[in-house]
Amino acid sequence: MEVFESKVRQVGTSFGVLIPKEVMKEDKIKKNQEVKVAIIKKDLSLLEKEFGSTKTRSFARDHKDRAI
Repeated sequence: MEVFESKVRQVGTSFGVLIPKEVMKEDKIKKNQEVKVAIIKKDLSLLEKEFGSTKTRSFARDHKDRAI
């Protein structure tokens, strides 16, 4: 599975997303082959609604549990 960025383009009265040639070769996708597409928007507010805050904060790690 390859993750890549592409713009949504109008094709006639529909819309489409182009798959880069490199991704087609790497994932062995052929012309007219059916594929599943997952949409991930860049809007982080959608992630915050589902999973809470997307901001991270640093923490001090306790190294006592490490095996030596």
